[in-house]
Amino acid sequence: MRRRIGYGALVLFVLLANTQLTSATCVDPTHVAHSAVSIFRHFDDAERETHPGLVGVRGTGWFLSPTTIVTAAHVTAGMELSTQDWKSLEIVDENDSQFIAARIQRLAGGQTEKLAVIELGRAVLNAQSAAIRQEPLVPEERVVALAYPTGRPQLVEGRFVRFGDGGKLKGMALLEMYEGENRLIIDHGASGAPIIDCEGRVTAVVSNVFTQSIAWAHREIRISTAWGMPNVVSVPVQALEEFSEAR
Repeated sequence: MRRRIGYGALVLFVLLANTQLTSATCVDPTHVAHSAVSIFRHFDDAERETHPGLVGVRGTGWFLSPTTIVTAAHVTAGMELSTQDWKSLEIVDENDSQFIAARIQRLAGGQTEKLAVIELGRAVLNAQSAAIRQEPLVPEERVVALAYPTGRPQLVEGRFVRFGDGGKLKGMALLEMYEGENRLIIDHGASGAPIIDCEGRVTAVVSNVFTQSIAWAHREIRISTAWGMPNVVSVPVQALEEFSEAR
């Protein structure tokens, strides 16, 4: 079994699906509707030459405040954002799209994967700051992921399984997420999506997925883990505590 984040042919997605926000979860969609957004960094001509076949990088982020967005650190790395230079970032909230200058404010966390706090050049209209949970998740606790598949928001249900106890997974929150029989609903491009508890508080941030590839009839088929096993890796939101206290 291996973990990987998938790459699209033209755009590097950090989320891939094609369904809309649903209320079939323990979270009221209206309470979190404007707390997460799709974020897209369009490469310029010089960057496209450096990254053949890619026009940009797309991910998901959520609002710490109207001028700060949190995502997984590898998303900002793929976007080639820095702490110094301002670069244009497209921010999409359902049907509204706007371009805002952005840079990395800071990285947080002690795990292999960190969280990135993106600073925006101006406040996002209608942004809803997400509530942050201070306590760690409890095994079997219900959670949802709020992600932007191809520019449309969706809540995906699941549960917290356990915390990783060794290697690259040490301290990471391991989840089982699914929609019906689809265990790949959180897949290519899911990085940066907030994991939310039933009280509407962010508990973790999607970082990676567990998948396995098998060869079948001259093509590669990707499958998820078995039922009852975690299939999504996330960074606990407590990594932001130091930042919150500093503010």
